[in-house]
Amino acid sequence: MMDMVIFMVDVVPICIGDIVKLKKPHPCGVNEWEVTKLGMDIGLTCVGCGRKMRLMRYDFDRRFRGFIKRCGPKTNSENDDKNLTK
Repeated sequence: MMDMVIFMVDVVPICIGDIVKLKKPHPCGVNEWEVTKLGMDIGLTCVGCGRKMRLMRYDFDRRFRGFIKRCGPKTNSENDDKNLTK
């Protein structure tokens, strides 16, 4: 009997309107994607050419490389940074 190996990928907390960077750039040359839909699949729009695509949540989490712009609610660490500068 073959043993099955399952790789777990952390779920990335994202909001509609976030601009994210994925593993590979789009053929238009830009590696910035705007999140337009959340759910079982993630809707993305290329910032460079406007092309729309959807990725299954697992594929998005696997290809995610970072945020370029966040538009979601502020986290506690961001609030702590503001309190230190006052």
